[in-house]
Amino acid sequence: MADNSVVHMGENSPEQVAYRLMGLIARTEGYTLVGMGDAPPREWIIKTFAACLHAVKAPSYPEDAIALLPEKRG
Repeated sequence: MADNSVVHMGENSPEQVAYRLMGLIARTEGYTLVGMGDAPPREWIIKTFAACLHAVKAPSYPEDAIALLPEKRG
């Protein structure tokens, strides 16, 4: 069965805010998400976006979002 869920990436949507937060985390850890540079592994992108989206949608539970993050880059 096809997944027919809709993702809204418009300005200030939870997904857009989560993506921007992921960008801040990426820069802090030395990754580049767009263009030339040191791109993060796919698993890092997926786990970090999921954690950021959780943080945006459930801000009262930041520890849950932090638990979803992959290991910090060495």
